[in-house]
Amino acid sequence: MGKFFATLWRGLDGLRKFLHLLLLLLLFGFFVGALRPSIPHIAKDSALTIRPEGAIVEQLSGDPLQRALDQVQGVAQAETLLWDLKDALKAAKDDARIAHVVLDLDYLLGGGQPTLTEFAASLDDFRSSGKKVLVRGTAFTQEQYFVAAHADEVYLDPMGFVFIDGYERYRQFYTGLLEKAGVKMNVFRVGAYKSAVEVYTRQDMSPEDRAESLGYLNALWNNYRGDVAKARGLTEADLSKYVANVTEAVQAARGDTAKVALDAKLVTGLKTNLEFEDRVVELVGENDAGDSFKSTELTDYLRVVRASQELKVDGRPKVGVVVASGEILDGEQPPGTVGGESTARLIRGARLDDEIKAIVLRVDSPGGSVLASELIYREVKAAKDAGKPVVVSMGDLAASGGYYIAAPADEIWAYPATITGSIGIFATIPTFNQTLDKIGVTTDGVGTTPLSGQFRLDRPLGPDAEKLIQATIERGYEDFLARVAAGRGKTRDAIDTVAQGRVWSGTDAKRLGLVDQLGSFEDAIKSAAKRASLADDYETIFIQPELSWAEQLAMQVQVWGVKTFLGENKHYAALAALRQELQPLEREMARWARLSSRDNRYAYCFCSVD
Repeated sequence: MGKFFATLWRGLDGLRKFLHLLLLLLLFGFFVGALRPSIPHIAKDSALTIRPEGAIVEQLSGDPLQRALDQVQGVAQAETLLWDLKDALKAAKDDARIAHVVLDLDYLLGGGQPTLTEFAASLDDFRSSGKKVLVRGTAFTQEQYFVAAHADEVYLDPMGFVFIDGYERYRQFYTGLLEKAGVKMNVFRVGAYKSAVEVYTRQDMSPEDRAESLGYLNALWNNYRGDVAKARGLTEADLSKYVANVTEAVQAARGDTAKVALDAKLVTGLKTNLEFEDRVVELVGENDAGDSFKSTELTDYLRVVRASQELKVDGRPKVGVVVASGEILDGEQPPGTVGGESTARLIRGARLDDEIKAIVLRVDSPGGSVLASELIYREVKAAKDAGKPVVVSMGDLAASGGYYIAAPADEIWAYPATITGSIGIFATIPTFNQTLDKIGVTTDGVGTTPLSGQFRLDRPLGPDAEKLIQATIERGYEDFLARVAAGRGKTRDAIDTVAQGRVWSGTDAKRLGLVDQLGSFEDAIKSAAKRASLADDYETIFIQPELSWAEQLAMQVQVWGVKTFLGENKHYAALAALRQELQPLEREMARWARLSSRDNRYAYCFCSVD
């Protein structure tokens, strides 16, 4: 069933991309000459304005062509790349043209705590130069405030709210629905804590899942309180008191949520957007138009910085970074997912490149296909066996298959709030014979062997099929344990005690020996360079897949020109409207497509944290 939906979705997606590309090809000749971008001018003593949109991620999802098409259509960007933020702040720290940073968080929709920690650390590093970070929010969500707390001046709208509610994990359970529909979800798993499949087998959380969830959620909350309190010069007790008593405090303040946040010293002051602009004008002066403060946008600033970097001829030794972000799926996959073949190829390329002296594998993944994880594992091990140091830096989530690919590395780094572990394997196969019975459809036939027909979805799984699948799952689990035990220098039984599908925080994982060090991405880079005996003068490069000719073409077409022309074209407008209508179907097909591993075995951690 999953493969059918996967094929259908890929067909629809391919047709849509072809139509868009055809339009771009027809128009490219008209615009290529006129659309050469000029390098923006940055006025002296400007404010660098940063407005993160959507979630902050380690790798933009989807292929570059799709992102270019989205820009052409004016589709809102749902993601902001973490490395763009870090690069800009690092350059601005020592750039005489940049006086301060203005941070607008109204459109930031979130990110994992370790990702936000990286962003916050870059803000702290920028501030160490003596320059200020100023932030204003209409209202601050929990994730927004985690970042805002690291600013010198935090301003809240007089009608705003700082909403901090801690962390939670709630899921819907579909057992009752499946029973009513006559669908039997055949589940095969190893590990008492492998809870990803419980939504199909239970109507509530198992005691094991409840205990493990509370464990890592409390770790996340404790880390949040500690970080924010330190950044704002408060105590953890102060922050806990604000959260625990916010309802009573707001009632006492007659609904004035902004005053409550101010009284709790969570913000520097209360300012409207106009008052905030006046404050920034005091620091950097007015722009040429006289209608706001002097500033440069993040995208423009990055163009300037990267244009100057491209002019440098750099023969320094390199530490190569491969980002494995998203679900681990079979075959070739676009950025934002981890392809068994495509990601393995990047690691192999880094291993064979003589200029790259060490490899850092940045893992931010809940896992996925066992086969794809194994392919990546082999390349990581091959690089290590070849004598090229391999260091893993775990991001928000490096669990199940995400841990599988990390296991053979020379060294593993994680953040205290990283979710990791979940060493276990499961398989799910739905059968619909009872559903068909309800509408009067029956199945009958003959086969040539005892296994013939035992794997059909319109019949109950045969006993031999069940035994065969369970045996492969158990073998997969034993292989997983062996991989981890070999990589961590421990026995199989020692790993089994901390495996069983259980999820751990980075802090607990270090205590248990699943990770070596707690620290940032930069810490992992430095460690890799040290292992390769590199001096301080080395270059860090991100290893990216080569763009196809179509993707390169799309990236050369400037968005504003194409958008201006196409926005007036009725046929293009109709095409854009059709795409909008197809988006729900696209999302549903994509969801099914992700569950289409060739061997139907998954090392996957279902850790939804809000």
